[in-house]
Amino acid sequence: MKFTKTALVASAAAMSLGLAACDGPQEEAMEDQAEQMESELDAQAEAMEDAGASEEAVEAMEDKADAVEDAGEEAADEMDGM
Repeated sequence: MKFTKTALVASAAAMSLGLAACDGPQEEAMEDQAEQMESELDAQAEAMEDAGASEEAVEAMEDKADAVEDAGEEAADEMDGM
């Protein structure tokens, strides 16, 4: 009986950790928006490169894209209380 009780507690703990890791719908929407913004900025960087912009300018735009995505995901995580 002790093994069953231990297994039950371990299962419950694992499930609660799994649920804590799930994103809510608002958090998912914010992360999706951040990814969309990053995609748009990456497309701008590619267009800049195709138009002959300097490597530094293209890299700056790509860095901006990454920063926008990171900030959006961080804000979504904070909203969720993580």
